[in-house]
Amino acid sequence: MGYSFGGIKRFFPLFVAGLLLCVPQASVWAGELQLQDLIDEALHASPEIQAARAKASASSFRVPQTMSLPDPMVMAGYQNAGTNRFTFNEMSDSQFMLSASQQFFFPGKRALKGEVAAREEESLSASAQAVRLRTITMIKELYYDLFLAHQSMDLVRDKGVLLHQLEDAALARYGAGAGMQQDVLMAQTEKYMLLEREEMLKQKIQTLEAQLNSAVGREQAAPLDRPVAPAFVPYSQALPELIAAAYENSPEVKARERMVDSLDAKVRVAEREYYPDITVTGNYGLKGQAFDDMWSLSTTVNIPLYYSTKQQPAVQEARASLTEAKNELQAIRLRLSSAIRENYAMLQATERLMDLYRQGLNQKIHQDFQGALASYATGKADALTMISRIKTITDIETSYWGQMVEREKAMARLEALIGMTDFRTEEGRQ
Repeated sequence: MGYSFGGIKRFFPLFVAGLLLCVPQASVWAGELQLQDLIDEALHASPEIQAARAKASASSFRVPQTMSLPDPMVMAGYQNAGTNRFTFNEMSDSQFMLSASQQFFFPGKRALKGEVAAREEESLSASAQAVRLRTITMIKELYYDLFLAHQSMDLVRDKGVLLHQLEDAALARYGAGAGMQQDVLMAQTEKYMLLEREEMLKQKIQTLEAQLNSAVGREQAAPLDRPVAPAFVPYSQALPELIAAAYENSPEVKARERMVDSLDAKVRVAEREYYPDITVTGNYGLKGQAFDDMWSLSTTVNIPLYYSTKQQPAVQEARASLTEAKNELQAIRLRLSSAIRENYAMLQATERLMDLYRQGLNQKIHQDFQGALASYATGKADALTMISRIKTITDIETSYWGQMVEREKAMARLEALIGMTDFRTEEGRQ
């Protein structure tokens, strides 16, 4: 092969420098993909958000409908005396008749029906906010997963560079008679395995880009730039504060609370159905010039005679629905508390692991690698040892970025759970 020991000595400084490149170098991209830009776009383009917003908006029109009185009834007709001839203006009983009637609810019913609709509107508005929170959380998680996929691609490529340098070193030792051909083959095999890993990551990036575009409301084939690395910001809120904030601000809790209020009003509406409504009717009879016209005013009251099979079961149904909603509200609070505790524990664990990688493992593995490198330079270690060290460095770097991404995803879920996602951009554009 023509390799000399002097060539090996000249090669090793470059080899060491390459192996110490532990921080992955980002690939060259046309631009950076900003998370806030995706969120802003989703707030105006996401079909799920738009559908929830339209549903909440539609519910606001039910309030005046439920408080409106029934349509008035108008009647026009003619009454004739006898059947042989037209007797208008000849017989006192012959007349053109006009009447109008209007039903009025028992006092308090209209206000209660309006309260039911208003609370339902508030519940749907809170549900629409919950949809926005879930969509934003999904976008954040996909964004960070996409960032991790790109970062993993960098680590794989950096590992390929190190393996290529190891292959060159193995070839140099083999050519000088100081190494074995098996070392060269092992380095080459690892390189081909990296190609497989790289193709899998490319496929994952394409899948994540399609999912992210779908969540935002874009065409799935729309190209995306590379996500920006998240900045580490210490999380200062304590667990009790998070749970208290969730109970107060969570849109899911608010939606269920408004539903409880609505069903409570429905119970009172059902109880008011025991009381009759009143229909007022005015009549006017036009008899012609020969007779005086007539008018009358009457009221009609419905009698809730079948209350045992109508009003009473309606009250029981409303009360059962209210009990169901109250228990669902309590279940949501318990689920929120559990989810907050789970994500808070995950956030703390990832922070401890990240600190461990930065302060402990990262330094120790580099020290270990330096020792292995010195042994390999003197022929006291084989290529398998070097490949193992390279794998360990890559695995630790991958784990570090993976823990950072999991931390960011846990923070995103916590923000959604406590209802604290920032909508200032959306509000500013409306």
